Amino acid sequence: MLVLIIILVLVVAVVGLAVVGLNKLRQQRVFVDEAMAGIDVQLTRRAELIPNLVETVKGYMGHERGTLEAVTQARAASQAANTVGEKAAADAATRQALANLFAVAEAYPDLKASTNFSQLQTELARTEDQLAFARQFYNDACSTLNRTMVTIPWSLFVGFAGVEKGVFYEAPAGAATPPTVSFDSPATPSATPPSTPPATPQAPADPQPPAEPPAAG
Repeated sequence: MLVLIIILVLVVAVVGLAVVGLNKLRQQRVFVDEAMAGIDVQLTRRAELIPNLVETVKGYMGHERGTLEAVTQARAASQAANTVGEKAAADAATRQALANLFAVAEAYPDLKASTNFSQLQTELARTEDQLAFARQFYNDACSTLNRTMVTIPWSLFVGFAGVEKGVFYEAPAGAATPPTVSFDSPATPSATPPSTPPATPQAPADPQPPAEPPAAG
């Protein structure tokens, strides 16, 4: 009788541990998916702002066609991305393209004075801050899940839980590292060529012989 009771207790303990393990793994996987959804919200928000930005600057930066096309292409790639790696790479490319655009905008005082341009800068800066937080939150969720999946006893239930490891949100190797974008930094004065060429240095005139002292009387 005592043996049966011990066996029953062990079975209940194992079943209870399995239930806790399955719930733990699946809950952490849900956290990862929810964190990824938070990134998607901010990526969508930024993608919605970019067309207005391009239209606003087009009238001022007509000669910067390549810069504008880079932003538009990066936006399209971001919207077409499906996997975490694709989204991270497209995100990095978009940040790079926007950084280049705002760097070029420093040379257009009329554009910088535009109210619409200023409002878009503010919205993009806020979105970028929220994106940075969402990326960090997602990576933290992935780290928590991945640690749990390799920790005993939870690792014993990974196969039963049917969960996959979290893929970190990082730009792939070889992708350009996006610079820190500051949307409200003061303008950097650009070098302006002189309106008139510098004067050509003249050869010094031939020295005059010193005057002879007057003859003594």
